[in-house]
Amino acid sequence: MSKDNNKEKEFLVKYLNNASPTGFEAPGQQIWLDYIKPFVDQYYTDNYGSAVGVINPEAKYKFVIEAHADEISWFVNYIKEDGYIYVCKNGGSDHMIAPSMRVNIHTEKGVIPGVFGWPAIHVRKSTKESGPTLDNIFIDVGARTKEEVEELGIHVGCVITFQDELTELNGKFYSGRALDNRIGGYMITQVARKIKESGKKLPFGLYVVNAVQEEIGLRGAQMIASTIKPNAALITDVCHDTTAPMYSKIASGDQEAGKGPVLTYGASVHKKLLDLVIDTANKKKIPFQRSAASRSTGTDTDAFAYSNEGVPSALISLPLKYMHTTVETASIDDIDQVINLMYEFLIDFDPSFDFRYVK
Repeated sequence: MSKDNNKEKEFLVKYLNNASPTGFEAPGQQIWLDYIKPFVDQYYTDNYGSAVGVINPEAKYKFVIEAHADEISWFVNYIKEDGYIYVCKNGGSDHMIAPSMRVNIHTEKGVIPGVFGWPAIHVRKSTKESGPTLDNIFIDVGARTKEEVEELGIHVGCVITFQDELTELNGKFYSGRALDNRIGGYMITQVARKIKESGKKLPFGLYVVNAVQEEIGLRGAQMIASTIKPNAALITDVCHDTTAPMYSKIASGDQEAGKGPVLTYGASVHKKLLDLVIDTANKKKIPFQRSAASRSTGTDTDAFAYSNEGVPSALISLPLKYMHTTVETASIDDIDQVINLMYEFLIDFDPSFDFRYVK
C-alpha cells in the first residue's frame, strides 16, 4: 500500500470506517463496488449482497480471488421497561470487550448512538458479578422507558456496531474494528487496480469477489461459488498474530505481523495450488510464513474448495493482532505483500495447469 496514493488511502479509510455487520453489508458493498468498477470489465451482485468484479468475462476459465465483507456485531434482543437494551450476538462478538464501549444502533430512522454501560468497580457486589456476560451487558441510549426507546426507532432486531474508526500506530500498523476482513476487500481491489494499470492481458477470467456472511458460517461464499462455478480460487483472510501476550503458539502456530503473508496447509487447501503460490513468493522474493489447519481453515477457502465438483483453493492470510476486537491491528508492509503476492501469482498463472493429484 503506497501511503502517498491519496485516492487509495481515501477508499481504505472510508471503506473500513463504514459499518458492514453480517446480513446488513449493503452500504459497504456499494462503496466497494463503486471503487472497483474502473478496474473491471463487468460487475454484478447476488440476492444477498456478495459483489463481483470481472476481468475478461468472456474467458471460459474462471479464477476467483476473494475476501469477505462482513463484520461481527450485535442485535437488539430485549428492551426492558426501564429503557435498558439487552443484546445477542451477530457472529463471533466478544461480550468481554463490550463494557464501556460506544455503539451505533442502526434503525430505519437513522443511526442512534448508545453506550454499553457498566457499574463502577467499587460498587460491584461480588466476584461472580464482576465479569461481563450476555446476561448482564446492556446498552443505554439515554431513554428512561421502553416507549422512549421505541420512539427513537429502536426495536428487537436492530443491528448494533461499535463506533471505533481506523487509526495508524507508529506509521507501521493500521488499527481499528473490522479489519477482519474488510482489509481483505481492500487488498483484492488493489490487485485488480494493479492488473488494470499494468496493461497486461490475463489468459483467463478473473472474478474479484467480496462475499457476505462469512462470520456466521461462510454463507455468502457458498452462494457465490455456486453462481460463478470457478475453476480455481485464491482466498484472503486474516489469521492470528501469536506473538502478542496471552496467545499460545503451541495451539495457534507461530505467525507475526510484519513478517509477511501466512500460507496455510490443510485439507481444503489444494497442495498443488499452494505450491504454485509458494513458487511465486520465492521467485519474487516476497517473504511469507506458514501455518497448519488441523481440520478446516474456518475461512471462505473451505466453502470454495468443497463447492460444485470441488474447486482447487488456497488461502493467503494477513497476520492480525487482537482479532474480533475494536483494535484489530495489521502491518502496512504485510498488506502490501499480500497484494503483491496475489498480483504476481495471477500474472504468472497458466490456466492449462492440471490440478489432478492422480492421473
